[in-house]
Amino acid sequence: MSNVNHKKVNIVPLKELNLTDRFLFDEVMEDPETQQAALSIIFEREIPLLTRSETEKELRLSPGIRSVRMDVFAMDEEQNIYNTEMQNKRKSDLARRSRYYQALLDTSLLENGIPNYNLLNDTYFVMIMPFDLFGRKKYRYTFRSECQELPGLLLEDGAVRVFLNTRGEDKEGVSRELIDFLHYLENTTDEAAEQASGERIRKIHSRVRKVKSNEEIGVKYMQAWEERYYDKQEAREEGREEGARAKLREMVEKKLRKGQSPEQIADALEEEQEVIRDLLKEIQQDRGE
Repeated sequence: MSNVNHKKVNIVPLKELNLTDRFLFDEVMEDPETQQAALSIIFEREIPLLTRSETEKELRLSPGIRSVRMDVFAMDEEQNIYNTEMQNKRKSDLARRSRYYQALLDTSLLENGIPNYNLLNDTYFVMIMPFDLFGRKKYRYTFRSECQELPGLLLEDGAVRVFLNTRGEDKEGVSRELIDFLHYLENTTDEAAEQASGERIRKIHSRVRKVKSNEEIGVKYMQAWEERYYDKQEAREEGREEGARAKLREMVEKKLRKGQSPEQIADALEEEQEVIRDLLKEIQQDRGE
């Protein structure tokens, strides 16, 4: 492991993470019994899972199409599909992102040559957020396709999208257990688990404690953190380099319009002639010359 100064960049120790952290969420929900308990709380009905939960499941239709990496993917005994995502950052594209994820998920469910779309599994896309995406103070927002001309007439296409807000205020229509669970996600402590209603949250917390005390997972967390840290550093450096190159190109174009030769431009800008010639080729290509 590399010698990164963790104190300087304020890395949060694994034992202090809340379940709103994507790493901890994925590690905890990889356990099928824990995922089953969480889904049963969210949908307020027992959901016996058929298969082991998959974390960071990648879906790609073809090399030319953008892939997506789903946080926690599971199937129940009735072959309903559940994809659960932890989303920490508020972004303007989250609603459309859920549409894209669900579309890719649907496309992956039917084998080639099967024309019967009734064989498509029912799918439930769940996004958990520590903010209110819709601003209506609900803890849970459930979306199904509905006829605008006849309210209450559902399309019944088997696709459901659920957005959970850990900071909701309106308790109408949701269970005490779901509210406690959403609060627990942001405050994943022994005290919060003990005070929560229902045994399922305490069952989830038992898994959390095991994950946090596991040395191998601790090493994995540090490695994942360092990888993200260096990726960000590299991206910043690339951004600075691209910005500097764009500025240099702008100055080259100005001097080119004044009729200066590559040698004159290189001399004026104190750059290598080869660098200037490469930029001139790039400019010519962009102009179609």
